Amino acid sequence: MGEVVDDVRELKRARYAVAAVFAVHGAVTGSFATRVPWIQDHASIGAGQLGLALAFPAIGASVAMPLAGRISHRFGSRTALRGLISLWTLALVLPSLAPNLYTLCLALFTYGATAGMADVAMNALGVEVENRLDKSIMSGLHGMWSAGALVGSAAGTLAAHLGSDARMHHVLAAGVLTVLGLVACRWVLDLKPTEDEEPPPRFALPPRSALLIGAVGFCAVFAEGASLDWSAVYLRDRLDSSAGLAAASTTAFTLTMAVARIAGDAVVDRFGAVRTVRVGGVLATLGGLLVVSAWHPAVAMVGFALMGLGIAVVVPLAFAAAGRSGPNPSQAIAGVATITYTSGLVAPSAIGTLAQATSLMVSFGLVTVLACGLVVFAGVLRAGDRSRPTVSPPSAAAPAPRP
Repeated sequence: MGEVVDDVRELKRARYAVAAVFAVHGAVTGSFATRVPWIQDHASIGAGQLGLALAFPAIGASVAMPLAGRISHRFGSRTALRGLISLWTLALVLPSLAPNLYTLCLALFTYGATAGMADVAMNALGVEVENRLDKSIMSGLHGMWSAGALVGSAAGTLAAHLGSDARMHHVLAAGVLTVLGLVACRWVLDLKPTEDEEPPPRFALPPRSALLIGAVGFCAVFAEGASLDWSAVYLRDRLDSSAGLAAASTTAFTLTMAVARIAGDAVVDRFGAVRTVRVGGVLATLGGLLVVSAWHPAVAMVGFALMGLGIAVVVPLAFAAAGRSGPNPSQAIAGVATITYTSGLVAPSAIGTLAQATSLMVSFGLVTVLACGLVVFAGVLRAGDRSRPTVSPPSAAAPAPRP
């Protein structure tokens, strides 16, 4: 009985620890995003060159994420996450040091590569803790990421308001976040492979199951990227809204996403992953229809809020399903992460290109169609559905028998 209690306590500590790592990861993103204008001025580049440079984090992440499984296999999940989260927090400093476009692209490639590897490692550990607790926690973990991003962006906004040098700001932020990340990693699960277990390949195509799951994640992240970057523009250009009201539409979207992710685990445990995503897809589709047909800014704002509510838990559930979808969870998670990162990269430019050729209304018509895809294809997430009995798979971070 004592051993069972100790195991439960260990799992609870591991859950809180990996949640803290998610928050640290998000705080780095928030800290960077608020200082992009300063970085642009420091590198003396125009808007087009900045757009090119901002593609490099996704490129770096896509290239490096398949390596995370091999690193976890080589060093064990705790040591691997400790190293990868430290590389990510320290990489925050690099973009603000770049004096020109070429060095900025290199810095952002490194920034993205470390982000992607840490992302895969922490999601894999989150899936493992979820498996052992036998209840949904992935939505809450991603909610902690959003909370960390909010804290990081708030601190960055204050630093920008005070006119501080981004290099000093990011050095200080990186130092604090590195310490917090290392402390949190002390209590994450330490999973190690068996002696005779073959390491995962350095680079490999994701399994077919991950491609299907990733396609659902693609739909959600496309809607997220489009709404984040274009909701304010939509209200301003189509509905003649004031700058403040237009910005509020983005706030409504991000707020509903954060709230839904934090509350999402209870919903998933009650209704299951598939039904949750299907209902979310209905809400997101309804939101898209309201945006497309909006005759007043308030209608569009409600639409964006519904989209945020509808897609919030899709990506966490996609990672959870990937972690249970085959014999190599890390490879599957990396595959899903690569697809979702690509979606986030493609969405803003695709919306802009389509809007230029047609209109913003047509662009968000495409977003609505993709949201409807969540309803149709939610069944591929059945591997992550906790409403039915499942057989626990090997470790997600480093596939090995449980101790």
